[in-house]
Amino acid sequence: GKSVAELAAWVREFDPYKSTVGMAAVNAAINCRHCLPAGLTLKPGKQGNLAVFEHFLPRMIDKKTIVIGRYPGLLEFVEAHSLDVTVLERNPSHGDLADTACEYLLPEAEWVFLTASSIPNKTFPRLAELSRNAVTVLMGPTTPWIPDLHHFGIDYLAGVEISDQKTLRETLAEGGGVRIFDAGVSYRVSPLTLTETSAWSKQLIAQTAAGKESLTRGMDDWYRSGETRRYPRYAELDATNRRLSRLDTCFKQLWDEANHDK
Repeated sequence: GKSVAELAAWVREFDPYKSTVGMAAVNAAINCRHCLPAGLTLKPGKQGNLAVFEHFLPRMIDKKTIVIGRYPGLLEFVEAHSLDVTVLERNPSHGDLADTACEYLLPEAEWVFLTASSIPNKTFPRLAELSRNAVTVLMGPTTPWIPDLHHFGIDYLAGVEISDQKTLRETLAEGGGVRIFDAGVSYRVSPLTLTETSAWSKQLIAQTAAGKESLTRGMDDWYRSGETRRYPRYAELDATNRRLSRLDTCFKQLWDEANHDK
């Protein structure tokens, strides 16, 4: 019986179940409105969950790489391509290191693949800060499609696109896991350069402003018709105004960054 806004607020909770539900609500709210940034939808290889690593493979060769979070099949992938990869995991196994090693290893890394699950588990701000010297990819189905992540030093978003809703629902009902990449979703990689992020932000602002204009016209018509009750979609209009304000703030930060040395 809770609203999406109430559930989304749970992302701030430290209870892992509540924060996970909160993150899911945040993504549901974002994905039903936002246009995706420019990018490339990846064709899965033998293991769809490793498509992001396959995509960046030519750039990972001879680079010191840290992967935060365990991905099934990654060890075999690393060995097959003789990559210099260290996996950090909260519950380490199979040669992983404990995630506490991040304080020492991330500042020296050249590439960092960071699971977006770090957002609901509250480790994201520190991990992103420690990864500032590296090319950083925020990845996984939890990845939120928001331009604000540029300000945390994220260079690429590698989230997912739903390709087959029916199959995805069936797979999730059967337990989900990496099988969602076999059919149902595909990885999409989008660069968060200053230019790309600014263009994306402009698109989102225009999209949100158009929605605000439509709602405002609806409210004007409502009261003009003689209604004295509160406009039925006022909460939606209020949320749109707040979303537009956040997007404006994001774009202002991008503009300041672009014009810092001018």
